[in-house]
Amino acid sequence: MATLADAFEQAQPPCHLLHGVTGSGKTEVYLRAAQHALDLGRQALVLVPEINLTPQLEARFAERFPGRRLVSLHSGLTPAQRLANWLTAHLGHADLVLGTRLAVFCPLPRLGLIVVDEEHDPSYKQQDGARYSARDLAVYRAWLEKVPVVLGSATPSLESWQHAQTGRYKLLTMAQRVGQGELPKVRIVDMNLQPQPAPGQPAAPLSEPLLTAVRARVERGEQSLLFLNRRGFAPVLSCTACGWKSGCPHCSAWRVFHKLDRTLRCHHCSFTERVPKACPDCGNLDIQPVGRGTERLEEQVAELLQGLERPGGGAVRVARIDADTTRLKGALEQQLAAVHDGSVDVLIGTQMVTKGHDFRRVTLVAAVNPDSALFTADFRAPERLFATLMQAAGRAGRDAAAAASSEMWIQTWSPTHPLFTALRQHDFARFAASQLQEREMAALPPFSHLALLRCEARDAAVAEGFLRQARDMAQALLTEQAADGQVTFYAPVPPHVAKVAGLERRQMLIEASTRPGLQRLLAAWMPQLPALRGQHKGLARWAMDVDPLSI
Repeated sequence: MATLADAFEQAQPPCHLLHGVTGSGKTEVYLRAAQHALDLGRQALVLVPEINLTPQLEARFAERFPGRRLVSLHSGLTPAQRLANWLTAHLGHADLVLGTRLAVFCPLPRLGLIVVDEEHDPSYKQQDGARYSARDLAVYRAWLEKVPVVLGSATPSLESWQHAQTGRYKLLTMAQRVGQGELPKVRIVDMNLQPQPAPGQPAAPLSEPLLTAVRARVERGEQSLLFLNRRGFAPVLSCTACGWKSGCPHCSAWRVFHKLDRTLRCHHCSFTERVPKACPDCGNLDIQPVGRGTERLEEQVAELLQGLERPGGGAVRVARIDADTTRLKGALEQQLAAVHDGSVDVLIGTQMVTKGHDFRRVTLVAAVNPDSALFTADFRAPERLFATLMQAAGRAGRDAAAAASSEMWIQTWSPTHPLFTALRQHDFARFAASQLQEREMAALPPFSHLALLRCEARDAAVAEGFLRQARDMAQALLTEQAADGQVTFYAPVPPHVAKVAGLERRQMLIEASTRPGLQRLLAAWMPQLPALRGQHKGLARWAMDVDPLSI
């Protein structure tokens, strides 16, 4: 804290990267930094990645600063509420402003501190409309207004970590949990060694060792959290006779089977239909779900734990928290309250429950099927998976008394992957070093700088033609400009989901060795693209994404 306090007195305060393991008390650091800013008569801006993290952080700040004016800014507010809070902050009446990425634009006449919690989270990047990174804007705004900024995370983004290693950011480390509590032991279950189901039979959702561990937690009155980052009952329905699958007619993606309301729903364009009684192609009545989502996992776990009693009597309660169960206003708060008061024995959820929540009774966290994120074309996938699993592990053993018995279980078909080796030792520095070495060899960020030109059209040829002509225009501009690093243009290609809502999508990657070289090109190139669009009839939209998070 002395380092942060000193930053308030400097003419140009540095950016601080607060690297603290889960449960180490990063929020307490934010509170003390905010207290210092308030004591100087200034305002504090605190950013969180998601709306569902706002209420609990708002409660912590309201409890610590009872006489101070606190407002929140996020998309969950009504327009009238948002305007009132915005004006309160703008007029200087609010001492503390908490919000999601939107809040980074909030005018604050007495700004004295900016905090970005979970700075690595991709939710800080606006993916449509005016594309921006709230984290990067927070750092730039703090530099402009000469106020300290704190970026906090248990798993910092590799870009921020590299800045800390090179001295651009000041690194603050919190290596111990509050109360000297132990981090959960990581146990890897090699699914290759587990008994395989008979032909035609579905695989069990939980391996026998993991199921035994969950049952032991229930019998001791402790809670378990099962993490599966796929909502719905099953990713796809399939006909056993002709091979028909529940594809979306408007997208190059499968429609997900939701059993509760018996619908097939596309998670890209929201096209929804009732589940057919028979195969639309051959009339076969035997249509089977393939794969597993949180809805199916909830049903299967409830069956596996049937007959088991809680210590105080009564049946085991399994609950699910994902985007489907939290649609109604107040539903998330109600479900989280049930977890906190011990009414839930086993919680199943997507990554929305793996970060920021302080579940005091959870002593076991399990990642049911994390392998799919390891084998994608996106070079950031290992970084995101490691962050997600570290955050998930941090939900276990938050109570220091139960920390010694807390565990993180991972069911995987790739137990020797270096990611799991680093995770087992909770060694982010080791994982980051290996990833940065790979990125430097491949000339990937943060050792290069990327931009992605995306476009959509009814006809794929129109989209590709626009990108090719845009590339020719950019290359002509490069010959006119003084060379400032190397710029490479890659061929237009379809993204992973090439068609959404009837529109064909194409993208072109631009790679530059220096940031100034990329910015100089974009400054000259971007004003010419609107006129180019008029030459390609049928082009629905285009957008330039600088520092894209997914490729």
